[in-house]
Amino acid sequence: MMASFPNPQRLVLVDDHEMVLQGLDAMLGHFPDEVLIVGQVTTAAAALTMIAEQRPDVVLCDVRIGKESGLDLCQQITTQYPDTKVVLLTVYDDEHYLYQALRGGASGYILKRTDGQELVGHLRRVREGETVVDPALAGRVALSAARLSAGEFWSGVHLGLTQRESEVLELLVSGHSNKAVASKLVVSEDTVKTHIRGLYRKLGVSDRSGAIAVALREGLFH
Repeated sequence: MMASFPNPQRLVLVDDHEMVLQGLDAMLGHFPDEVLIVGQVTTAAAALTMIAEQRPDVVLCDVRIGKESGLDLCQQITTQYPDTKVVLLTVYDDEHYLYQALRGGASGYILKRTDGQELVGHLRRVREGETVVDPALAGRVALSAARLSAGEFWSGVHLGLTQRESEVLELLVSGHSNKAVASKLVVSEDTVKTHIRGLYRKLGVSDRSGAIAVALREGLFH
């Protein structure tokens, strides 16, 4: 049975896109008994200032805030303001980001495709003390945990690579072009480029030769 709370949760919204903030404001405005938006900001610095002033119950922020990291902001908030909970609201359905968020103290990781009713439901569960993971990611996380416990995992998982990023990297090491990788994996070249950007970031490199060097040094593929 869900607990009953006399006052709505006080929220601060953090996103570098004004249209997203406006959309969230309009969407959550239909639930005045559940949530009250007390601040909307577009940078991490402004978020910290707003939190110091308003002391909200929850901060909703994206994984990326312009060139800044919402994951770093999450850790700052949970360290400096332990009574304020952080929920990542993002388009990134990436287990690596999810794990980083949870390690940083986040109380939730929700994808932006959620509707208002669902989001408010997630926030209510956060208020009740739960850690909420978007259902679209929860199944994959459970599968990852099962594979890990069984010792069945992909090369590069210890570096934060997703299974698909590992598959892309293996093909790069084998000398495949982006077009050839896309053909092998039956995805678009744009999707391949997205995976390549992700694995570059996680490996701390800026180009293909750097990624291949890391893969060879770590002995990822034999």
